[in-house]
Amino acid sequence: MKDALFTWLMTCYAVLASRRYWYAWNRLLFNLSLRGLGILQYPPGQGISKAEEHCLRVLAAHWDETPIILDVGAHEGEFALSVKAVCPQAHLYAFEPHPQAYAVLTSRTHGAGITTVQAACGQQAGIVTLYDYADRPGSYPASLYPTVIRDLHRGHVAGVDVSCMALDDFVAEHALSKIHLLKIDTEGHELQVLLGLSKTLARHAVDAIQFEFNGMHVMSRTWMRDFYELLEGYSFYRQVQDGLVPLGPYSPIFCELFAYQNIVALRSDGPSQVLS
Repeated sequence: MKDALFTWLMTCYAVLASRRYWYAWNRLLFNLSLRGLGILQYPPGQGISKAEEHCLRVLAAHWDETPIILDVGAHEGEFALSVKAVCPQAHLYAFEPHPQAYAVLTSRTHGAGITTVQAACGQQAGIVTLYDYADRPGSYPASLYPTVIRDLHRGHVAGVDVSCMALDDFVAEHALSKIHLLKIDTEGHELQVLLGLSKTLARHAVDAIQFEFNGMHVMSRTWMRDFYELLEGYSFYRQVQDGLVPLGPYSPIFCELFAYQNIVALRSDGPSQVLS
């Protein structure tokens, strides 16, 4: 009955409001609803959001051991320091490839019990070019895709060569049996980071993954569908102000929204039960 009523209402609205006169109104509703869905709420580079803090606190309350946390794309340490404030006992590794951002990261986190690693993360180890504003090196949108700076942000591009590692190698080198939280903020490169962790994911050793999904993924040709396929066995959520809302089964119209948002993937047999 509810489905039939909903379909009838949507049909009526389409007939009445799908007209040029209502276009500006519908566009306003669309932009408002995006923010209500947890999209475009938190400008990047302005520290940790209330939604991120809420998620951290709920997860931390259910960690029954010293958690291992990987912060990939740590920039200047905003997220890493927030994690230590919520969970001081965490073993936290912060990865940042840009020389200028890494210098700030090491300075800000000195004495905080955070291990910093000057490297990008991807599917395989090697040397890659990181692209940034030519006049603002070390910026938040620095990306492995030059079109992020040139086309999306309309900036002049400069490149710097940086080291890149596969997280599977890092996990093996440090004998990490489990990762409680993996946060990825790599300006469109998130899927490649996860592909470099495929062995660890295959043994179900990563409980929770937080990653950005936004316009940068248009530049890297990455779909939310790709994350659903790679992270089989995870439940997907979108962060909102007071917690998480489930994305549910994959839906192109609801999932493929290329605007700033934080997605949290939780192992279906693990922490998803805590946050449901």
